[in-house]
Amino acid sequence: MDNTIYQNPLNTRYASREMQENFGDAKRFRLWRKLWIALAESEMELGLPITKEQVDELKAHADDVDYAKAEAYEREVRHDVMAHVKTYGDAAPKAAGIIHLGATSCFVDCNSEVMIMRDALDIVTRKLVNVMEKLKKFALAYKDMPTLGFTHLQPAQLTTVGKRATLWLQDLMLDYENVENLYAHFRLRGVKGTTGTQASFMELFDGDAQKVKELERRVVQKLGWDKVYGVTGQTYPRKFDYNALCVLSQIAQSAYKFSNDIRILQNMKEIEEPFEKKQIGSSAMAYKRNPMRSERMGSLARYVLSLPLNCAVTASTQWFERTLDDSANRRIVLAQAFLTVDAILNIYLNVAENLVVYEKVIQKHIAAELPFMATENIMMECVKAGGNRQELHERIRELSMEAARNVKMEGGDNDLIERIKKDEMFRAVHGRLGEILDAKKFVGRAPQQVEEFIAAEIDPILERHKAQLGEQGEVRV
Repeated sequence: MDNTIYQNPLNTRYASREMQENFGDAKRFRLWRKLWIALAESEMELGLPITKEQVDELKAHADDVDYAKAEAYEREVRHDVMAHVKTYGDAAPKAAGIIHLGATSCFVDCNSEVMIMRDALDIVTRKLVNVMEKLKKFALAYKDMPTLGFTHLQPAQLTTVGKRATLWLQDLMLDYENVENLYAHFRLRGVKGTTGTQASFMELFDGDAQKVKELERRVVQKLGWDKVYGVTGQTYPRKFDYNALCVLSQIAQSAYKFSNDIRILQNMKEIEEPFEKKQIGSSAMAYKRNPMRSERMGSLARYVLSLPLNCAVTASTQWFERTLDDSANRRIVLAQAFLTVDAILNIYLNVAENLVVYEKVIQKHIAAELPFMATENIMMECVKAGGNRQELHERIRELSMEAARNVKMEGGDNDLIERIKKDEMFRAVHGRLGEILDAKKFVGRAPQQVEEFIAAEIDPILERHKAQLGEQGEVRV
């Protein structure tokens, strides 16, 4: 690595090699050659003066791209596609004259970009369902463990650790549904010519519209696709880029929410992200165990959340059939969006699989709040034993205020239960307070909700992807 120039940290620190290669030049330019082969072969089959020998020569040199020569040509002609046409022609001289016949640059640009994005989405989808599997296991393992719920970041009714995990899991399920919808709307640009009218191909085929339509069908089929845009300008609609990045943004939103929850839980010492034996939390404070993985997830997610707006502007400013101010922008935005989500999911995989739960701390926090939540139950039991509801309510209010004052003003523990034990008005429950204060009685149907939700919503998704499960996340640095 050349340490004298800026290196994109998505490559050097965060994204997987797999996703980097998906957006690499080697794949892109091999796809260009695959497209040129499909075009030439289809044109030959439909009667244009192209020989099998020429097509075979193109196929023989499909992968041996001379990048140095292509770069030299581009400096000369200032056009990346024509630089590669010339480079391919040098490698396959018999076919040099028929490469890119009738096509515009966007024939290779747009079609290859759609294929690259779909392959990128395959990687994202695989990692997404693997995160879902890990959260499923965590949710089931802790479905019965009571914990304080929080609304407004203030203690609320109890839930369970596993039930809270289903909220993270449901966010990813909704993201998965959006991914599936996006898959259904992938289309190639097809073989449309310079402004989308197919005029150049009509000229090549002497005005035979059926052959021009058949040409597009054959090219698309040879590429392994079946959907193509019915009409285009010079490019495929840039609104699709916006749709794709909105899906990625929503995955980032889910990860961001999870990472924030884990950071708060780690502050409370209830749940902790993994911390390696030799990991350093702070250069100054040696005792610290900072949630660096979750913080990194949030940091990367924030970047992804900003990108759909960029694509919206690009889609909005495509004048008439096309303007080139999208090109430099899209080279950066599309790849980096997928690379960043890939990096986020790598971390999510690592954290979700290795979460550490501190049950005793969770129980301590419940004990500090549950007495207040249990006051109505205590009061009702006393009423059943013959007590006066209004008198009991006033007395338990007074005791609660005293206990709250002890916590807030004196820094003491919540001693409400001790006060109730000493008060004769509550004599009817003195022997049953342990039973009444059983935290598991305050979680409602949370354990059953976990089981039902996973069985109905998550297991069918994981079953569809069972061959892809078992992946682990790597945090590189």
